[in-house]
Amino acid sequence: MATTYDVVILGAGPGGYVCGIRCGQLGLKTLVVEKGELGGVCLNVGCIPSKALIHGSKVYYKASHGDHLGITGDLKVDLAKMVGWKDGIVKKLTGGVGGLLKANGVDHVYATGKLSGPGKVVLNKREGGIEVIATRNVVVATGSTPVQIPFLPWGEDIVSSTGALAFDAVPERFAVVGGGVIGMELGGVYARLGSQVTVIEAAPQLLPMFDKDVVNPLQRKQKKLGVTHLVGTKVTGAEVLEGGGVKLSYEGKAPGSVEVDKVLVSVGRRPNTRDIGLESVGVRVDERGFIAVDEQLKTNVPGVYAIGDVAGNPMLAHKASKDGEVAAEVIAGHPAAQDAVIPNVVYTDPEIATVGPTLKELKASGRELKVGKFPLAALGRAMTADATDGFARVIGDAETGDVLAVQLVGAEASELVNEAALTLEMAAVLEDVGLTVHAHPTMSEAIMEAAKAALGEAIHAVNR
Repeated sequence: MATTYDVVILGAGPGGYVCGIRCGQLGLKTLVVEKGELGGVCLNVGCIPSKALIHGSKVYYKASHGDHLGITGDLKVDLAKMVGWKDGIVKKLTGGVGGLLKANGVDHVYATGKLSGPGKVVLNKREGGIEVIATRNVVVATGSTPVQIPFLPWGEDIVSSTGALAFDAVPERFAVVGGGVIGMELGGVYARLGSQVTVIEAAPQLLPMFDKDVVNPLQRKQKKLGVTHLVGTKVTGAEVLEGGGVKLSYEGKAPGSVEVDKVLVSVGRRPNTRDIGLESVGVRVDERGFIAVDEQLKTNVPGVYAIGDVAGNPMLAHKASKDGEVAAEVIAGHPAAQDAVIPNVVYTDPEIATVGPTLKELKASGRELKVGKFPLAALGRAMTADATDGFARVIGDAETGDVLAVQLVGAEASELVNEAALTLEMAAVLEDVGLTVHAHPTMSEAIMEAAKAALGEAIHAVNR
């Protein structure tokens, strides 16, 4: 144990590498340990590559369905080339992470790291050899992996999100088991590229974490694409067919089956907290495998922190990055805490982006609300962008005017939600949003109009 670090970080995903960079900026001697590739799931097989394919599929679909805009002509998809373009983006970004760590004086090693007692981490290095590192603090940022269904084992035709990002051809028939974020995003990709898509979701609605009317515009648009949605339906069996493909059996309103070429299983993710030595120092882990932390990302063991997916929901890359910054600042002695507003985004078509509780949750709380909703069909910029599906909704406290939540469905919702997050972070009131002049014509005007609608002052919609 020749080298003693101030901080050893297990994992170099969007939580771990950000934590490492911030530690370096704060003058802490830091080592980042990664068993796979820098950037973790997000950069390599998650956020970034999926958004690249989402973008490519949207470009193709819009161009090939542009007759009403005067755009005509035959197009074809070279999926292998699209995947290669995606891989180039991933390579550039992961290489950038290594450069940023080095520029901030942070060491990193490709190894599997495991706690072996207070202040000790054992490294099983990728190139061979074992090394024991001494450290004053450990940050667990080991991320999560897809939940696997026993009778749907990963293979050539049954894949996780990782496999669904690397097909060499567009499957003619594609099934998605799980109508959550990943399933709806990647199901949409292949529907736009020409697959006949079937989504099977056990819950009574798709994307059950959102209000039903938030999901409706997406569901309607996917149905126009030919997507079949089987909600309240559970997959009960799978048979890999001799000539290729899979036959799925299911139970719901009525039992049935569907034969497809590829199956994406996306029924959630579980934290990677096994076999990393947490028990050797007594870190408390709940029955689902999540590590219990306080608002400073401290575990029950002094000097051990947990960030990102292992620290519980929401399991989002940007939440992990904020966790990483907070943990670094706490270790450096700064008065930091994780109390930020965290936006939630689904990169479907139309996009869904929200911040704050659902309308259903706010109504259940018993507080009196002011709710303003503005349809994109009434928005000039949405019309000129040929993107009128969806709406903006702003929810405020009727007594104080405080903005409690914003829900966006439509084109560019993933960008607009950041204005909404700032609104809540700064504790703005409805009048603040309504009085803020928004450039015209823009999609963001929908947020202003929705806030005005909550006050009964909407200009381009009838106030109710």
